Amino acid sequence: MGCQLHGAHIAINKGQVHNKMQPATAKWYDRRDYVFIEFCVEDSKDVHVKFEKSKFDFSCLGGTDNIKHLNEVDLYGAIDQNDSKHRRTDRSVLCCLRKADPGKSWPRLTKDKAKLNWLSVDFNNWKDWEDDSDEELSNFDNFSEMMNNMGGEDDLADVDGGDEDSADSDDEKMPDLE
Repeated sequence: MGCQLHGAHIAINKGQVHNKMQPATAKWYDRRDYVFIEFCVEDSKDVHVKFEKSKFDFSCLGGTDNIKHLNEVDLYGAIDQNDSKHRRTDRSVLCCLRKADPGKSWPRLTKDKAKLNWLSVDFNNWKDWEDDSDEELSNFDNFSEMMNNMGGEDDLADVDGGDEDSADSDDEKMPDLE
């Protein structure tokens, strides 16, 4: 998953330069038992993630400029804060939130329907798992088997060469266009 590092917001106050806190860009996706959120912060340091039942906080310093990032998220549903975790890489921080109610779909990450400019859906990893069922997978296997059994080798033997002497109905001369 590609992440982008956004520039720092800098304020000049009485001759001193101060970095303001800004939210880290993030992508999220839903699974049956977990919700995944990837914070796109390269070279993160001092990563802190605090999981609570209905919210979590993420903070870190990122990039060569040590930009201060802070994200506070009120979650759509409850999580098991003891079984939720995070992993840091050089390019991002991936948070794995264990749902308190496994099998329940989250239509959005946040409690409120408000659009957050730092948050987007990770369509590369999104999967409509609610629609998956053993019956549907079984039907797909039956469909594949049916397709393999349609026709046979004898039916396709002459496709390449064909019978050169046979007259096809589409070999007739076409009338001239006016």
